[in-house]
Amino acid sequence: MNNKLDGLSMNLEKTNMEKLKSVFPECFSEQKLDIDKLLSLCGEYIDNDFEKYKFEWKGKSECLRLAQKRSTGTLRPCREESVNFDDTENVYIEGDNLEVLKLLQTAYYNKIKMIYIDPPYNTGNDFVYEDDFADPMARYKEVTQQTTKSNPETMGRYHTNWLNMMYPRLRLAANLLRDDGVIFISIDDNEVDNLKKICNEVFGEENFVAQLIWQRAFSPKNDAKYISNSHDYILMYAKYIDKFKIGRLPRTEEANARYSNPDNDPRGVWTSSDMSVKTYNAEYDYPITTPSGKIIEPPSGRCWRTSKEAFEKLVSENRVYFGADGSNTPRIKRFLSELKYDGMAPTSILLHKDVGHSQEGSQEVTKLLNAGVFDGPKPVRLLNRLLTLANTDKDSIILDFFSGSATTAHAVMQLNAEDGGNRKFIMVQLPELCDEKSEAYKAGYKNICEIGKERIRRAGKKILEEKGDQIAVGDEEKKPLDVGFKVFKLDTSNLKLWDNTPITGDDQIEMFTERMNSMIDSIKDDRSDMDVVYEIMLKMGVPLDVSVQYIEVNGKIVYIVGEFLLMIALFDNITAEDIESIAAYAPAKIICAESSFKDDSALSNAHYILRDKQIELKLV
Repeated sequence: MNNKLDGLSMNLEKTNMEKLKSVFPECFSEQKLDIDKLLSLCGEYIDNDFEKYKFEWKGKSECLRLAQKRSTGTLRPCREESVNFDDTENVYIEGDNLEVLKLLQTAYYNKIKMIYIDPPYNTGNDFVYEDDFADPMARYKEVTQQTTKSNPETMGRYHTNWLNMMYPRLRLAANLLRDDGVIFISIDDNEVDNLKKICNEVFGEENFVAQLIWQRAFSPKNDAKYISNSHDYILMYAKYIDKFKIGRLPRTEEANARYSNPDNDPRGVWTSSDMSVKTYNAEYDYPITTPSGKIIEPPSGRCWRTSKEAFEKLVSENRVYFGADGSNTPRIKRFLSELKYDGMAPTSILLHKDVGHSQEGSQEVTKLLNAGVFDGPKPVRLLNRLLTLANTDKDSIILDFFSGSATTAHAVMQLNAEDGGNRKFIMVQLPELCDEKSEAYKAGYKNICEIGKERIRRAGKKILEEKGDQIAVGDEEKKPLDVGFKVFKLDTSNLKLWDNTPITGDDQIEMFTERMNSMIDSIKDDRSDMDVVYEIMLKMGVPLDVSVQYIEVNGKIVYIVGEFLLMIALFDNITAEDIESIAAYAPAKIICAESSFKDDSALSNAHYILRDKQIELKLV
């Protein structure tokens, strides 16, 4: 078994192939998948029909390969830009979200309850997300040094460029959702049709929940050429529709006012509904005699909703109302105390009076940062509504990988302060440079990440001032409110990767020798221990919010991840005695730099010692 960690992200292609092999071993021959046989086992037979409906565009297949291409990056901790780094469970990641999503696969696979994204709308601007299949990390380094590029309609690939940006990111995001998870995507008219098509492909059209309409503007624009557009859309997809339960809204005073109790029924307030239905059934077409003796037939073309026997039972239980004088058309009583669901069913229309509008979102950021530094931020109330619809439990993880001004983080912290929850957020944002003429740049913000991080800092401080630093989790129990966040920045792996570019010229032997010597130490010289610790965590599937501490063993520093889940030794001249001492703490795994062992004998002895103690050894 290979116990060596490399500097690459999760191998999605291998993982998916192994899943298929475990379920359909008969579909593999000489380690290759027989796709025709797999389809036939699922009841789909090849009919050479090339006119099947499918959504295609130039670059789609390359997008899929790009999504599954292993990342050579890592996430380096940045303590100085964080808040309460050692104790917080929230994460802010600065980097290209495509590479970050790849790096999160192992640690967060099937763990995210809710994803919200507000990607760049395809308006011809803000199109910095231009991926490079050959070297994504090199492309990322280039992006961080330049302003956004435009995507004008005159390019000829106006829609294609946008689809190529969204498709691989959604494929990776789908892997992270819990089985009862849900994703929300904000979009406008330009790409809503295309977005729904790719979401149907990625998440499955059977998992479509709703196309929400958000009333983002509260007054019309009289200078509109045709129609004053006052809304945006939010597409909502569940991971598995049969496992997702919608969150219901609190009942309003207006809704409760529809219930009354004119007959003093001991079951409490009620409202009534029509006893007749459109679907005609002759058995349910019968005359009803009211308490006053009046004979009432069902309306023309309709019938009653129950049989005569069932109706008489309802009457005996006082569940039918004939009006104050007992002579009206019968109506069935619906008691507030007997409603099937708690709360109210949400609607697909999100009115600005309930969830805020775009101007409210801008005002929130301006008030916090004392300047209008971000265009079009979503209001906190809108995100609060989505958190409710997602039915987030109090320990849910919420991901936003187009974080922008970090409204999502603000909303998560605020909701936790209100209900005592411990929801965690993961924000991901590309450090797009602010234009030097922009208000953001003039206010001192060089890139969008600086805006997002500062907003979280100030929003957290404001919440503490308003709610206090303790929140109730029970009748008496209280705990600290988490308004901190760990900052991580995307960079190339801390582990050296073999340079396999061809060597040419007269000094090939010297260059090859130099390459070999550079690989003696597997860790790059300019990286810290904590850089390496967090890369190990990511590659071994440990979430970034798990605590990291250190102890001294034989006078040397050893890092502890979680409750002795991992122990990581990166010091030089590791001996068999050091391994014995570390193993005494009984961790699940011990990780060491292969080049740090004193000699080959110490490495060999470490294997035997840990094998006997049933502790796994991993090398970097």
